[in-house]
Amino acid sequence: MPECQNCGEFVTEQYVRVFTPESAEAHGPRVCPNCEDKLRDGAEVREARSSRQ
Repeated sequence: MPECQNCGEFVTEQYVRVFTPESAEAHGPRVCPNCEDKLRDGAEVREARSSRQ
């Protein structure tokens, strides 16, 4: 079952196909919509500047 590398939450296979870089050796995305401390910024992952509510 795929999970987020940052928070460990379950993510769907479709989410993995879209948001996991092809060059990534580890399985699963680096950050998901459930992550409150990080977010995607283009091809990068960065710390959130404010809380995401």
